[in-house]
Amino acid sequence: MEPKVEAYVTLVCTSVVLNLSILAYTYWKRHYYTNISKLFMWYTLTSLIYCLGYAFSLTSTSLEQLRFWNIVQYLGLPFFPPLGLLFVMQYLGYKLERKRTIALLAFPLLTLIINVTNKYHHFYYRVYDIHSVLGVPFSEIERGTWFAVHNIYICCCMLAALLLLCSRWKETVSVYKPQLLALICGQLLPIVTAFLLFIGVTPDGIDPVPMVLWFSSALYLWSITSSRMLSIMPIAKDTIFNNMSDGVFVLNGSYQLIEDNQACKDMFSKLDQSMIGKPFDQVWYMLTGQPFPVQLDTISDKLNTTIHQASFVYQLRISKLQQSNSNSGFLIIFTDITALHTLQQKLEHQAYYDELTQLFNRRAFFQQSEQSLMTAKASFTIILFDIDYFKQVNDTYGHQIGDQVLVHVAQICKAELREHMLFARYGGEEFVLALTGYTLVEGENFANHLRFCIEQKPLVNNEQVVQVTSSFGVSETTGAMEETIYQLLRKADEALYAAKRAGRNQVQVFTEKATSTIT
Repeated sequence: MEPKVEAYVTLVCTSVVLNLSILAYTYWKRHYYTNISKLFMWYTLTSLIYCLGYAFSLTSTSLEQLRFWNIVQYLGLPFFPPLGLLFVMQYLGYKLERKRTIALLAFPLLTLIINVTNKYHHFYYRVYDIHSVLGVPFSEIERGTWFAVHNIYICCCMLAALLLLCSRWKETVSVYKPQLLALICGQLLPIVTAFLLFIGVTPDGIDPVPMVLWFSSALYLWSITSSRMLSIMPIAKDTIFNNMSDGVFVLNGSYQLIEDNQACKDMFSKLDQSMIGKPFDQVWYMLTGQPFPVQLDTISDKLNTTIHQASFVYQLRISKLQQSNSNSGFLIIFTDITALHTLQQKLEHQAYYDELTQLFNRRAFFQQSEQSLMTAKASFTIILFDIDYFKQVNDTYGHQIGDQVLVHVAQICKAELREHMLFARYGGEEFVLALTGYTLVEGENFANHLRFCIEQKPLVNNEQVVQVTSSFGVSETTGAMEETIYQLLRKADEALYAAKRAGRNQVQVFTEKATSTIT
């Protein structure tokens, strides 16, 4: 093997080794990378096949070997430029549509088929032979029509990738510019080398592109290992800004609107370009017909609050932008939390309200009555009552009517409630009231009032009348510091059972003197 051929093989093998290293390293670390790593591995694999096929072609000793390794090269060569373009597009935040991807890769697949079947139509190579002067392993070719089409296509792919990368240079923050520069060089070098080959500047009989790909591969390897190219990517500002689900307003130091994103336009339909440059208070009034709920000049650093606007609920975050110790503006972010707020209200309602009667449930009653008992400065009375013979109602009329009876009794009592009265469903057919500021006698009188109302208003359902009565037990706090709601309920419960034993549909009060009688 001639020294210059050995040098060519060495350069190409360097490209092979670096591409193989990138592929192995990326696959090994794939769990730490974003989804873009899969596309990058395919891009690297096709480059590897291209370089490997060309390395073996430089060791060929016959035309058959040259042609075989040429076909091997084309398992990678037509594919790695469009895959590189797809990688760059995904890297920059473009959405890769399935149809677009298939279209980009269908062309190189057609090129491969045409090359493999070239001896039947000579559409790719009119002539493919050993170089008449240099001999093997150098080839002498006469390009066909599809060869020109193929080269135009791959040059366009690489040029498009290069232009996309260059167009994002200004928008990329400095910490990510080394990544971007590596990708720019990785696309620029093959384009320049291919151009030099096209104008005949490179040595005759060889393809110089695989010999320079080692430099691109070295840049990619550095970017992956040093600047976290596959895990943190400099998506362009406009891609992030306009695809955010949060609405963003940017104000300058004079409180004028200088920028907004697409989410803002979706949230506030009246927002248009004519509002840029106007004071934000004026803009907000034009959008909502109301003054902005926050005084911006009172914010020292950050503010996080919730605002209601029409039928929507927004989480409002305001951050002051500072530069050189001076106010350079504000960043105002709106997050639509309407659905979350509605769900939270629904869950809170389910946690504290009885689903059937829509009264407070047992849990809510204990929380609120304990607080009322602790803060009560005067009398505090508990009324516990249940529906008489409720099991017979269910057995006679069915559980659906039984539920209607519970709702019916709850509505009667709610209509009679007065100030400082807490009413809840205690469980089953039992209900409970906490009366703040009511004495035992007043509690007894109110219980009798409720009993009378319930008795006088039977449930009427489809001309079916269900007579309802209730039994009541009443207890009053003694004023002892250690007394609890549970103790008052136990006393009211004892009085309730006394009412049941006495014949039902009546009110009994708990007194210490009557304890032995009740129990």
